[in-house]
Amino acid sequence: MKTEHSIAVIDYKAGNAPSVMHAAERLGFAAAYARDPGDIARATHIILPGVGSARATMDSLRDMGLAAPLEDAVLRRGALFMGICVGLQILFEHSEEEDTVCLGWLKGKVARFDGTKVRVPQMGWNLVRFTGDNPIAPPDGHFYFVNSYRAKPEDTADIWGQADYGGLFTAAVRRGNIYATQFHIEKSGSAGLGLLSGFLNLTGKGHGNAD
Repeated sequence: MKTEHSIAVIDYKAGNAPSVMHAAERLGFAAAYARDPGDIARATHIILPGVGSARATMDSLRDMGLAAPLEDAVLRRGALFMGICVGLQILFEHSEEEDTVCLGWLKGKVARFDGTKVRVPQMGWNLVRFTGDNPIAPPDGHFYFVNSYRAKPEDTADIWGQADYGGLFTAAVRRGNIYATQFHIEKSGSAGLGLLSGFLNLTGKGHGNAD
């Protein structure tokens, strides 16, 4: 197992941590569950899986006392962060899902797909096209989605990848040491594992500042 990084997978009530842990282990990385502030404080790489609602995710992070330590680790210390599915949505200021106030690390909101135009939730494989200058540069490919909501970044520079579902929507975002995907990298076969490997291999000053 590769041990040069301290990889923390946040394990909370609404998450999908075991699947992400398994994916990291398949790539040869030693990762550990993060269940308390100390686990966050020591991490160079932090992964926030997402299954469920924005409200449940935010409530779990607060109930476990992880919201403030997570912000300190990522925004101040510069730890590398990867959000998955709902883990992307809560990076923004507000979600229409249960009228939820989110972390607000990125400007913008999260809105529900128009159910009069497409089936909600989106469930299955969709083509993602990546854009912009990025330390992780996966090829365009098909990734697995399960989502009823999508992010609408205020700053288009935060958009890392897009897909089409009744129109273009944000499939991945990146700002500095913050990365996130609306699709499930842990369920996306070799394409997902390749993207995860790119993230876990990132290094930089400040325990993970990729810029």
